Amino acid sequence: MAEGRLTARQRLVVGATLFSMFFGAGNLILPPLLGVQAGAATLPATIGFFITGVGLPVLGIVAVALAGTVRELADRVHPLFSRVFVAAVYLAIGPCLAIPRTSSTAFEMLAPLMPEGVSIEVVRLVFSVAFFALSFALAMHPGRLTRLLGRITGPALILLIVAVVVPSLVSFATGQMQGAPAPVAPYDGNAAVQGFLTGYQTMDLLASLTFGLVIAQNIKNLGVREPAGIMREVCLAGLVAGVLMMSIYGGLAVVGFDLAAALAGATNGAAVITASATLHYGTLGTVVVAAIFLLACLNVCTGLISCCGTYFAEEAPRVPYRVWAAGFAVFSCAVSNVGLDAILAFSVPLLNALYPVAIVLVAGGMAHRACDAVPRVWPCAVGLAGVVSVVTSVRDAFAPGVALPIDRLPLADLGLGWVVPAAVGVLAGVVLSRARRDA
Repeated sequence: MAEGRLTARQRLVVGATLFSMFFGAGNLILPPLLGVQAGAATLPATIGFFITGVGLPVLGIVAVALAGTVRELADRVHPLFSRVFVAAVYLAIGPCLAIPRTSSTAFEMLAPLMPEGVSIEVVRLVFSVAFFALSFALAMHPGRLTRLLGRITGPALILLIVAVVVPSLVSFATGQMQGAPAPVAPYDGNAAVQGFLTGYQTMDLLASLTFGLVIAQNIKNLGVREPAGIMREVCLAGLVAGVLMMSIYGGLAVVGFDLAAALAGATNGAAVITASATLHYGTLGTVVVAAIFLLACLNVCTGLISCCGTYFAEEAPRVPYRVWAAGFAVFSCAVSNVGLDAILAFSVPLLNALYPVAIVLVAGGMAHRACDAVPRVWPCAVGLAGVVSVVTSVRDAFAPGVALPIDRLPLADLGLGWVVPAAVGVLAGVVLSRARRDA
């Protein structure tokens, strides 16, 4: 290793580590559905998806590495905001969405193998109880077994993706793919913007706010000590992870595009991947997909229970880690039984509330020196973006037909009504900071 630099192999290892931290089985279900629903508009929809599903998470890693921990970044707005926002991030990537989604996704892959006549609801309940009981047990002693699962499921999952994607890529490259139908809702309007909004559901930007410090510490452990060197290696790791994610997301979108006509009306990407594997490899493909997803989801679930339990045990030390982990497992088990479609539908308003705030924080983190020179920018920009996004999301969740004054904001019809208020917040913060300085 050169002074202050990692070797090429070390960079690949760090980048692959970051990729594995981001990429769980849940990430597989979004691009195929995008391809099915976007149809002829798959390309612009995928580009929009790349921005929020790949670009912003990589920038989130860099922003946190520049500014410190996520708490230090959010403290620039206000300490109370920091506690609430970071807790909300952990709940979103934990028991409210991501953890239940692991069980629901795994079950969706197993469902086609169920014999006819069985009650899907009863089987789902039994499966989820067993799934979360095992995940909780592993979270109590995660070290050796989760490392073993990671070594098995990581490479196996990549091989599975390649096996599923390659036939569709060959069909596309050789011109054998049938013409895709016209896009359907929600991609029948501005497909690129809808792809951008769909990228929220990866939750990777929120996760990146907790990953940056980990990656920076790994780089330090490899011998890089200078801040400039750490930042360079963090950026290169993000580039490696970003290339891997874009390759996989793009390939899976092609799988959906390939089946757009045959699977019109599909409601989740798990069914799309299963259909593709079955089409190309028969029943064996379905079995392999189900097995790999089960192992991958179990590994991700264990890691998330452990991560969230550790955070809240540190925040509220009177409640031990074991109790937090058990509570998250039980709660997630209950949520998972509403089904994958319902979880994905619930995720939209919640992530629409959190993501604009996270985007503004990341943008501020990337320019933290300039923003710190005019500190009022932080609460003004984040506050205005947060108010608009939260109010809009609450309305969309509980009273979707109600008109609000904020609907008249520029870009509101595209789901981006928070952009102009955030920009106004930046200008107001600059003016207020300078006025206070001059007073």
